[in-house]
Amino acid sequence: MLRVSRLTDYATVVMTCIAAHPADVLSTAQIAEEARLELPTVSKLLKLLGHAGLVESFRGVNGGYRLARPAEAISLADIVVAMEGPIGMTECSTAQGQCERQSQCGVSGSWRSVSGAIDGVLRAMTLAQMLAARPVAPAIDAAKAAQANV
Repeated sequence: MLRVSRLTDYATVVMTCIAAHPADVLSTAQIAEEARLELPTVSKLLKLLGHAGLVESFRGVNGGYRLARPAEAISLADIVVAMEGPIGMTECSTAQGQCERQSQCGVSGSWRSVSGAIDGVLRAMTLAQMLAARPVAPAIDAAKAAQANV
């Protein structure tokens, strides 16, 4: 079975949570609550996503995270590469010369084609498209409304 890691899956959830609030800087706790993920996991993901340049962090009392660029400019491939490294089905799909059998291999070209197709699909899917397909989670909005009524 082909599948992304659990952390990569969670990273897409975290990114869509942040993208749902484009004007806000969200705390790690807010993101964890909305994503329904453990705080240490969200912290780890945000650190990796920050190193990849996908989120910006802000320190201080009103600190937190927001997207580093618009959701329309972030692809699913950007998130996968940030979490997993280069996209490729086999060693020879990611870089030439990684496999000692490459010169005698009759299927490496086919695997490169498959990897290229998967890469193309991941690059074509934007975070904005993922957000559009996401059910609305009112956790942060409800918390803001409750604070406004105080």
